[in-house]
Amino acid sequence: MITHPAYATEPWCLRETGLDPDVLAQSESLFALSNGHIGWRGNLDEGEPHGLPGSYLNGVYEARPLPYAEAGYGYPEAGQTVINTINGKLIRLLVDDQPFDVRYGQLVAHERVLDFRTGLLRREVEWVSPGGQGVRVRSARLVSLVQRSVAAICYEVEPLDAAVRVVLQSELVANETLPAFAGDPREAATLLSPLVSEKHACDGTAASLLHRTTVSGLRLGAAMEHQLDAPATLQVASESFPDLGRVTITATLEPGQRLRLVKFVAYGWSAVRSQPAVADQVAAALTVAVQTGWEGLVAEHGAYLDDFWARADVEVEGDMRIQQAARFALFHVLQASARAEGRAIAAKGLTGPGYDGHAFWDTETFVLPLLSYTAPRAAADALRWRYSTLPKAQTRAAQLGLKGAVFPWRTIAGHECSGYWPAGTAAFHLGADIADAVVRYVNVTGDEAFERDIGVELLTQTARLWCSLGHHDAGGQFRIDGVTGPDEYSAVADNNVYTNLMAQHNLVSAADVAQRFPDRARDLGITAAEIAGWRDAAKAMVIPYDEALGVHSQAEGFTSHEIWDFDATTDGQYPLLLHFPYFDLYRKQVVKQADLVLAMHLRGEAFTAAEKTRNFAYYEALTVRDSSLSACTQAVLAADTGHLELAYDYLTEAALMDLDDLEHNTRDGLHLASLAGTWIALVPGLAGLRQRNGSVAFAPRLPAGIARLTITVCLQSSRLRVEVTSSTTTYRILDGPPLSLVHDGQHVTVSASRPISVANQKPPTIPPPTQPRHRAPQPHQRVDEAREALAVRSRAGHLP
Repeated sequence: MITHPAYATEPWCLRETGLDPDVLAQSESLFALSNGHIGWRGNLDEGEPHGLPGSYLNGVYEARPLPYAEAGYGYPEAGQTVINTINGKLIRLLVDDQPFDVRYGQLVAHERVLDFRTGLLRREVEWVSPGGQGVRVRSARLVSLVQRSVAAICYEVEPLDAAVRVVLQSELVANETLPAFAGDPREAATLLSPLVSEKHACDGTAASLLHRTTVSGLRLGAAMEHQLDAPATLQVASESFPDLGRVTITATLEPGQRLRLVKFVAYGWSAVRSQPAVADQVAAALTVAVQTGWEGLVAEHGAYLDDFWARADVEVEGDMRIQQAARFALFHVLQASARAEGRAIAAKGLTGPGYDGHAFWDTETFVLPLLSYTAPRAAADALRWRYSTLPKAQTRAAQLGLKGAVFPWRTIAGHECSGYWPAGTAAFHLGADIADAVVRYVNVTGDEAFERDIGVELLTQTARLWCSLGHHDAGGQFRIDGVTGPDEYSAVADNNVYTNLMAQHNLVSAADVAQRFPDRARDLGITAAEIAGWRDAAKAMVIPYDEALGVHSQAEGFTSHEIWDFDATTDGQYPLLLHFPYFDLYRKQVVKQADLVLAMHLRGEAFTAAEKTRNFAYYEALTVRDSSLSACTQAVLAADTGHLELAYDYLTEAALMDLDDLEHNTRDGLHLASLAGTWIALVPGLAGLRQRNGSVAFAPRLPAGIARLTITVCLQSSRLRVEVTSSTTTYRILDGPPLSLVHDGQHVTVSASRPISVANQKPPTIPPPTQPRHRAPQPHQRVDEAREALAVRSRAGHLP
């Protein structure tokens, strides 16, 4: 996408200067707007053509059976699938009875701009109808970050050179027809007509719909109101049907005249409230939006983003692609989380239905690190959602014969929805990932109330799981057998290093908070003996190591497996999961995504520098990156071990995952964890940010192509700016009390009145590692060359 000649590279926006139907679905994901509660894909205002319509409400799903060829005890019986709810984006235009459709007539000009500072999606079109009437259409769209239940559109139409009669049809539509499911397991199941009408109404310039889902029994409503401004006489009519609300505006415009329509849309849903209650909730939100007005909504929305960018901006000098991608990523991660408030942050956010709208471990491991340092309230809300599902996780643990809590591998509402237990239920590391996110959030923010009220219990129940799932062997070592780590090409293995190290951290952290909050420990029935048991298990944890190879084995026996025949695997056979049986993948040395390498990032203190170097080289040669989660972690370890150009390549891959549609499924929604991974590759990666035992450390290292990297993070009650060049790093407190930091092992103190500059250590010079055939990351220089070649071809007229 970003290499498409219609897409410009700019620091603060994503601009499309032409409309290519072949990438329409992908552009709908890129231009999606959301606030964590409402999600609107970037479909054209008129609705057609479209790649994939999408209007989502976080937490609204339909339940469906999970079929099994052979049933088994403990298998989840029902799945949950996000649904396209009520489309409030639609504004159809007719010009002298000709529908405005870019596939017909003459499309003179078409531009869309997603502005990361204002949060607006703007569009400007010049179009001549098949009958010869020309019009200019301008629209701006927002999903409010301030008024959680509200979205709005400002739509303007004017004639180009002659009087025209125009008709606008502003609609609410339920049960839109969607493209069929193609069979890729990363896509969503297609549910036909998931909504049942309960009520519909219209009055003047307003209309509303109220529906419920058939099986899950969720009730949702949407309503719209309009403000009109036109020099001409208008005719307005409204009508409603079970799945349609419509307001129609008719006017004749002379040259120089303009019809302006502002459309306010409000949404609401509930699993328990009555029809009147949901309808009243939606009506109230709509009333406030109308009272605020379009200009007021834009102003408060922009102020929210100004505050975010003051806390979160990343400046990359020397590579405009990465600069644009970094802000694109930060903007979309904020959109996915800002107002989720008690709901999950799904793997695709609210940008599309991919992965059925489920949340995975991605949230805690990739998204929450970014949010903890830049938007801590959103991070806390995400963890509160996990906490709200704790009773279901405890029930699931009991079903499996375990203590504590077993959180679902994939879910919307807290129930396990994975029908494939080797890569679902067996991936118990999720519990430790949640615990790690709790510890990180508390360390970054100092939020003691959260730690006491929520953190203690999450850490306790996950620690209880590990002591129930693992055991001390005859030699006294603590083993965790039969689990699946992050690498989904290995399953049901003994003593996965990532799982064991994260469980170890979980156990120690649980023991620490239990002793720090003895009253909460008593409430949870934690005894001194249980705390001692947690510490004993952590101390005796098995960490497999292959003495002959001098590397850690990803799990016991892994380095003894046959190595996958990479030379016989063609480029077209990736991702392997679509071309080879899992049973063959499971018994070979091939790694889907960073596993042991991720352990070296998150539990870096458990490895020496020499071990990191050897491990990274060994697992680089096995890792095929069939997951969008891998590149950012490999970027971090490449930087950590001194391979700065390779770190730059992996940073580029993570940053362009959706902008270049590298996984070929951006049409189904953005890869939120890879977007967050752009920040991970830059901040923990190139800036070397780590938190160890309550201290904050940096080890900055820049590749040659990046002249300067400036980041802003929130630590405790201070806002810290870090400016990295090839030779020095400058730390500056923008506001808040002084901070004690560690720079390349050296302790420094920085305050608002006393910024400090420190020399950077030079990384060691060692031979670069190799990757499997066809799986080396594309060198970042070649991405530049590809962009330039496309631009040259476009200027020469060889591209449409």
